Amino acid sequence: MHALRVVRRWLGGVRPGGVRLVPPGAAVGLATPGTDTATRRHIRGSSLLVVGRLMSLGINFLVQILTVRYLAKSDYGAFAYALSVVSMGTDVVLLGLNRALNRFVPIYHEQRDYGTMFGTIILVMGSVVGLGVALVVLVVGLQGFLTQSVVSNPLSVGLLLILIALSPAQALENLFRGMLAIFAGPREIFCQKYVVGPGLKLGAVLLVILMQENVYFLATCYLLGGLLGVAIYVVLLQRAFARHALWERLNLKSLRMPARTIFGFSVPLLTTDLLETTTAVLMLEYFRGTTNVAEFRAVISLAELNNIVLQSLELLYTPLAARLFARHDVAGLNDLYWQSTIWITIVTFPVFAVCFFLAEPVTVLLFGSRYASAGSILAIMAVGEFVNAVLGLNRYTLQVYARVRLITVINMLGVLLGLGLNLWLIPRHGALGAAIATSSALVAYNLLNHAGLWLATAIDLFQWRYLKVYLSVVMSTLALFALRAFLHPPVLLMVLLVALTTLLLFRINRRSLNVADTFPELGRVPILRTVLAMERT
Repeated sequence: MHALRVVRRWLGGVRPGGVRLVPPGAAVGLATPGTDTATRRHIRGSSLLVVGRLMSLGINFLVQILTVRYLAKSDYGAFAYALSVVSMGTDVVLLGLNRALNRFVPIYHEQRDYGTMFGTIILVMGSVVGLGVALVVLVVGLQGFLTQSVVSNPLSVGLLLILIALSPAQALENLFRGMLAIFAGPREIFCQKYVVGPGLKLGAVLLVILMQENVYFLATCYLLGGLLGVAIYVVLLQRAFARHALWERLNLKSLRMPARTIFGFSVPLLTTDLLETTTAVLMLEYFRGTTNVAEFRAVISLAELNNIVLQSLELLYTPLAARLFARHDVAGLNDLYWQSTIWITIVTFPVFAVCFFLAEPVTVLLFGSRYASAGSILAIMAVGEFVNAVLGLNRYTLQVYARVRLITVINMLGVLLGLGLNLWLIPRHGALGAAIATSSALVAYNLLNHAGLWLATAIDLFQWRYLKVYLSVVMSTLALFALRAFLHPPVLLMVLLVALTTLLLFRINRRSLNVADTFPELGRVPILRTVLAMERT
């Protein structure tokens, strides 16, 4: 017990600067007035983002299907490789500063410390722009080295030279989106992130197909669309600042840039980005070539459907959790965390069920018989992504509590495990090995994060009143597995069984989800009112 107390003391409890934000002995479980309302508003606002994300995914899936079918397999593999490097470059350019902005800006705004708030925004933006320019110059300067020593396909390097400017553009979009979540609301994020952005990609692909152009033209269109997206974000953010009269609070003389606090928080958290699937893609290209990259990348976006709800709730979760943290509202944080978690679990279940039980037919339907072998990759990845979803927003909560040392330790353990498994499995099993390694590392990483909630925060490790939610999900999964294994139902019947099981889960857990209070308008729909046993509103 003494050793445990030492570990807890080392892991945190005091924010940078020595000010304790969560008082010792703070009660957990008794919500302060307005906590339930804030949680319901969070779930309702996030539901709009879930709908938007579904629309976005539909458009992005169409984009991917059109791209996969139009391009030769080697061309698509090179294009996917370049996009993976761009994604990694975006993480490097961000330097974890998006997490610092999402945590500290709402806290400074809550405390009405406008000088530090604007100083933080200027510091973060300037750093990202500077790093973005440096990255573009570096890649252009190293193109000869990349072609000779790193990449086996010269086409990958050619596409990367065009797309690399997307890294700073996407980094700025990430920062602008975070500020919209703080100062605007879900509607602005909905329009830009889930309608305009995917629409630009779809337009690019359709233009390439109609004009019968090559993959270089597609890369150029992607770049132009990304730059246009940044410009639209600037307009939306300017309007949000004007609506809240924030420009009137800007005083250049009172600006304070807390560089030590911001970089001390963000740089260690950069290790979180090393856990992305980009590392597996780079290893696949090196050890097994672009064909394996194509198989792995083609189904990754399907598996990541299990993150739609989690990522949609996270956009609004972090700013709200940071405000509750600044108010010392421990009970409110517990309610926010667990209500978000069980909603993520139930709504994600049908996505997992389809990706796992119907992996091969879905893959063949979307990408053609050439990708039939990728079905097993999808099923394996779906397991890891679903575990990530059902454990909730644990790593984001640790970031709100600023448990930087603990997060860094967990991240490094996850990175080392992922690298070790990928180096072991990819040379032997190719894309299938990458799926097993990535999924296993993701499960282990999330279990460590969940344990971190107990070690270093005031969040309850488990709420026993929600045990029924998890038991019902486990039993539903086992029932569908038995039906699939022994009766071999056709695809359409399996889809119907998944839908019925999902409705049953909502009915069983309607009180835990607080459906009637969160979405009272559902009581006006006769079928849903009957299924959820709601009163008419």
